Amino acid sequence: MGRRPSRVDQVRQGLLEDLRTLQPGAKLPNEQLLADRFTVSRATVREAVLGLLEAGYLSRRHGSGTFVADAPRGRHALETTVSYTAMIREAGREPGELVLGTRRRAATEEERERLDLTDDDEVVEVERIRLADGRRVIYSLDRIPAVVLGDVEPAALDSSLYAILEETGHRVVRATAQLIPTLADAELADLLEVERGAPLLRIDQVDRDVRGRAVMLSREWHVADAFELIVNRRAAPVTGEH
Repeated sequence: MGRRPSRVDQVRQGLLEDLRTLQPGAKLPNEQLLADRFTVSRATVREAVLGLLEAGYLSRRHGSGTFVADAPRGRHALETTVSYTAMIREAGREPGELVLGTRRRAATEEERERLDLTDDDEVVEVERIRLADGRRVIYSLDRIPAVVLGDVEPAALDSSLYAILEETGHRVVRATAQLIPTLADAELADLLEVERGAPLLRIDQVDRDVRGRAVMLSREWHVADAFELIVNRRAAPVTGEH
């Protein structure tokens, strides 16, 4: 059973449903009207709207309000951990998944180092391809320490890994990701059904739970023209130096 959506998630999903029927440039109702409609606080509405602003679904005009933006190309902000099923659905496409395999095996040297494992520890590996309207858009290889999963069988890892980690008491609260532009070699071209040499974005990520424990190591290859991934950056404190 997956994680129950938060009130912010529910409002955001409700607004996304509205956006599918609205034309670009249509004005969104004000916060109070939306709060009354969804029976939530204005702060909850504000957080849900902010997420849609950052993802490019809405735009804000100072003194005028919030408006429906032109449909983004699968845009997603990378300051949050990603549910690819939700991201694909929110982009107006039908999500799908091919599980290529799951297996339990000894951890490699890299996995032991990045997941803080001992020589005797094992990992459970999940190899998947994500689909958007039937098109292969993401190939991923996820590794989770076997001890973290407890009694969860590898064959059961065909749903949200974040939800499964939360159910086992290891809810992911932060992650570190490295973005690496790359080109498809013969194997990746075959897996993603693209031309050899096609541009891809590789994302290497370590997810950590509330105690700071590394609970998942992921390596993903994204077809470059399928989604627009954005990074929201904050200005550094002013130090007086130029």
